[in-house]
Amino acid sequence: MSERVLEVIGENFNATRRLKITNPRVVHEAGKVGVSYAGPDGATRLMDITDIYPTDPAKLRVFQIPHVAHAVRRKDLDYIAWLINAQTAAGANIIDLCVDEIAVDPEVRHQTMAWLVPVAQKITDAVIAIDSSDPETIMTGLRAHDGSRSRPAINSVNLEDGRQDLIKEAKARNALLFANASGRDGMPKNEHERVENLEELMRLMDAAGIEMTDRYLDPLAFPASTGGEFGSHYLEAVREIRRRYPQVHIFGGHSNASFGLPQRKVVNNAFIILSVLAGCDTLMIDPVQNPAKDYAEFKLASDLILGRDENAMRYMMALRNPSPAGGGAKQALRTGTR
Repeated sequence: MSERVLEVIGENFNATRRLKITNPRVVHEAGKVGVSYAGPDGATRLMDITDIYPTDPAKLRVFQIPHVAHAVRRKDLDYIAWLINAQTAAGANIIDLCVDEIAVDPEVRHQTMAWLVPVAQKITDAVIAIDSSDPETIMTGLRAHDGSRSRPAINSVNLEDGRQDLIKEAKARNALLFANASGRDGMPKNEHERVENLEELMRLMDAAGIEMTDRYLDPLAFPASTGGEFGSHYLEAVREIRRRYPQVHIFGGHSNASFGLPQRKVVNNAFIILSVLAGCDTLMIDPVQNPAKDYAEFKLASDLILGRDENAMRYMMALRNPSPAGGGAKQALRTGTR
């Protein structure tokens, strides 16, 4: 079967996502305000945001547009489809769904996830990752998921009380399982705590019979602007986990590293490359801003140069027949058959 060079988790379907009012996609027209996107026919359309756009100049100065949450609240199926399809077209094979900021009321979040998961499954055949800080929201999404269409993914388990039950659910529902390095008492302080916490989760997954290749380990990436050592902590943990567990998937919220910094794409690019070199085989990124194809090609070439690709077989299978313009992402993200 076809082998992916990198797994790519599209992170853009998150209710926290916002656009600045200066973004060129924000359009003022005929007394209304909208966010532009490509409709199903390829023509430019506008999602009306007039009702949430402030008229008070003081509020407008600090306002950012919650475009994902707005589309979900309006049940704007065309905008939702565009959000998902833009990511899969850019190379994502897993689409992460997070609606935690839709409402304070957990019941509203549960209802929203129960509605959204089947909608997403009708739009794409990609794996749907059900993402929440609330285990019950994840369970609601799993109950709404149609396993005959695709496998779900659980995002995520850790050592915090109440989340380990999701490990058994992953086994019961044939779900991919994301596990992060958060400890019982909070975030890890260094690379050693990251590895220790993930090792404990690995033992729990062993006991539940989770397949090694269904495990996605996240050592947790923190903003570089808040601690000069955070990037090294993450990368050292990746190296050690890869050494101990050659078959697991390793990823992280790679765009977290650039949070609060200007020109975030520059930082994201450097951090993703360093992560791939350290041992990450999965990226959780905005694949539209940081194209997955570029990192797949980098991994193929670096594996070749570092002697990890015998006779350049994987490199040649992936790149000997360049795709026509527009098809490069999926071509570069796959090697031949196995």
